[in-house]
Amino acid sequence: MDEVSLAVENLKKEWDETVSQLQETIRAIENCGKSGKGTEEANALPRLNGAAQDGLSSLRSMQFRLGLLAQQLPTMEEVQSGQALVEIWKEQYQKLHMGLRNANFQAKANIKKAAQEERELLLGGGEESTVRRRNLQTKVGMTSAAESITESLRRSRQMMVQEVERSASTLMTVGMFINLPVVLCCL
Repeated sequence: MDEVSLAVENLKKEWDETVSQLQETIRAIENCGKSGKGTEEANALPRLNGAAQDGLSSLRSMQFRLGLLAQQLPTMEEVQSGQALVEIWKEQYQKLHMGLRNANFQAKANIKKAAQEERELLLGGGEESTVRRRNLQTKVGMTSAAESITESLRRSRQMMVQEVERSASTLMTVGMFINLPVVLCCL
């Protein structure tokens, strides 16, 4: 087997691995929001989409490389086979791209549904609602305390800056009085 044929075989293996990983990522995106943790899973969606986009970019690059390698294959039969494979890969890429798009639509619908259920639980009665509200209030309380501390630090910093400016002004004034007699004596 010559170098070009070997490179094509390695590229086929790499393609299959990348397609497999991308299909897993698409399934994960599609299932986003189904477990009932809407807001938590919504935060994972951008990371999953980034991984999927990386996979699609890799596939696009592999298509291009196969197109170049196919033209360099030793026999005309292999060249035609390589070009046919490029077309198959293009179709597979398009299907994966559409699958990713549909998975994102499904994920957004799942997350929206989970958020609605979460909202209903918070507003509804019962023990679970009380626990959720308490947890939410704890988070709100912690956020409020953090904001209060930040504001207090901001005020302290402002007071310190004012004090430094006042001290600098006082030093300049004192410095002028000290240098004044020296200036008058020299005249």
